[in-house]
Amino acid sequence: MKTEKEKMLAGEPYLAWDKELYSERIRCRRTLQVLNDSIPNTKSWRAAIDELLPENDNAYLEPPFRCDYGSNIIAGKNFYANFNCVILDVARVYIGDNVMLAPNVQIYTAGHPLEKVGRVDEGVEFGTEIHIGDNVWIGGGAIICPGVRIGDNSVIGAGSVVTKDVPANMVAAGNPCKVIKAIDNS
Repeated sequence: MKTEKEKMLAGEPYLAWDKELYSERIRCRRTLQVLNDSIPNTKSWRAAIDELLPENDNAYLEPPFRCDYGSNIIAGKNFYANFNCVILDVARVYIGDNVMLAPNVQIYTAGHPLEKVGRVDEGVEFGTEIHIGDNVWIGGGAIICPGVRIGDNSVIGAGSVVTKDVPANMVAAGNPCKVIKAIDNS
């Protein structure tokens, strides 16, 4: 039988208040507290980033930053997140190289059943992975919804709500987010 964590990472319904998951979220909150109380480019700031994002390569997180676990965020080289970034990482979030997030970007892998019984009475959740390609810029206040893939070199406009995949080399914006034009990256 799978643990709740195994179910969570497999994208299956799971119980969020499982003791192991709760303990991991509390560990993350302690690390976030250190990060968010630190001055960038100090030892405590870098140590907190390295603990939150164990596979990072030169990530730069402007405090405050929020996430559920951190360990489910796979960040490529030179990842930059500006102020007030929130990543709900109950499923994996794959972030390519040279990705820039403007202030207040929100990335949500988490979902809940529509029915009250599962959502409220049983406390069931589920997650769907998000993939962000290399060299992507996501504008301020954008929301990236569960299951979305954003292709390499694309730009997401400020305030966009991204509910569907965005191909590579595109500018996309709006609510719901739609492709506006191609970018010539030759």
